[in-house]
Amino acid sequence: MTLAESILAAHSGREEVHPGEFVDVSVDLVLSNDVTAPLAIQEFEKLGVPRVFDTGKVVMVPDHFCPNKDIRSAEQAKLMREFVRKQGIGYFEVGRMGIEHVLLPEQGFVLPEQVVVGADSHTCTYGALGAFATGMGSTDIAVAMATGKIWMKIPETIKFVYRGQLPEWVGGKDLILYTIGQIGVDGALYSAMEFEGEAISELTMDGRFTMANMAIEAGAKAGIFSVDEKTLEYVREHASQNKGVHGVLQKGHERQISGNARYADVIEYDVSVMEPQVALPHLPSNVKPISQIGDVKLDQVVIGSCTNGRHEDLKIAAGIFKGRQVHPDLRCIIIPGSQQVYLRALREGFIETFIEAGAVVSTPTCGPCLGGHMGVLAAGERCLSTTNRNFVGRMGSTTAEIYLAGPAVATASAIEGRIASPEVFV
Repeated sequence: MTLAESILAAHSGREEVHPGEFVDVSVDLVLSNDVTAPLAIQEFEKLGVPRVFDTGKVVMVPDHFCPNKDIRSAEQAKLMREFVRKQGIGYFEVGRMGIEHVLLPEQGFVLPEQVVVGADSHTCTYGALGAFATGMGSTDIAVAMATGKIWMKIPETIKFVYRGQLPEWVGGKDLILYTIGQIGVDGALYSAMEFEGEAISELTMDGRFTMANMAIEAGAKAGIFSVDEKTLEYVREHASQNKGVHGVLQKGHERQISGNARYADVIEYDVSVMEPQVALPHLPSNVKPISQIGDVKLDQVVIGSCTNGRHEDLKIAAGIFKGRQVHPDLRCIIIPGSQQVYLRALREGFIETFIEAGAVVSTPTCGPCLGGHMGVLAAGERCLSTTNRNFVGRMGSTTAEIYLAGPAVATASAIEGRIASPEVFV
């Protein structure tokens, strides 16, 4: 079996499973946010179940419109607070919260070989830790909160193998954008994307989170990495209080991919000559290398989100910004993915660098990614963002244009006032 199949088999009480089969799967973590939790709570209460199945396995994070941007978002957050206090489940209040897909791995909620379901499409982020993680609708999440189970059709698995050494300025965002550009936004439809190869071994955990995060942009059910020493080191650092961590560390690198694993396809890429990638409007698959972008003037740059709001991303940005200025015709918004990321960036001097450069630094929030607040675009404006989607109207006006790239290109572009390669600052 593939990695995804082995995890789902273990969680459905089966010796093995096969693509296309329907199974009932036990879950290890159920999550929702301030946009999706209110409906999940409403549906949960209709079930007539007094308590969630396990208070240690249900968590809610207010991150999309928090700190509250208006009365409606305040009411949604209030509803969440009341529910979590009544149930005694996990909750991260403003001041302790972060963007859910940055926060929960950082806080040790996710371990390898777990099944994680969330009322957010980018729940697939946790596949970076070797978990099977997928997004679902709020009604399905309500049932998962009540029963600890979900039904699932076993997905096929497509293996993506990345050969060669990563060039300078090329990271996880570039690998996943390139991949989506090659296969399209439905190229992995309802499949598990399994990532392997020398370049993947070289990739940092932050880079792996970025890749897994955007598996959904290729239509995938999940994006998943095998566990290696980098994974285990991350688990040791962040999940020491998790009850299941001892078993994970004992098992080590020994994962459940059988020798006769069957893949729907195996796709290989040579990354050794890859350039930084940019997705042009209005799809994540409309991808070109930076050398082919041309002269594109920008009004705004956003660095952050559940895709690229981690320490490594801010470190890259600070390194390029040092001693330089945001272009006077452009606004640059930087959003650390969690309070811990923010605090570390503060201690390491990144925040000072950003402010001296003329950027604004926000409290953790999804805000501009979904056109919610903290960077909504006006008609005709152009934004380059390290977020994950660039659909029409995604970040504001339907006539605005959104370009997607990694933190190096984003920072270089903020300085130049137009889409630029970080190589101009070498």
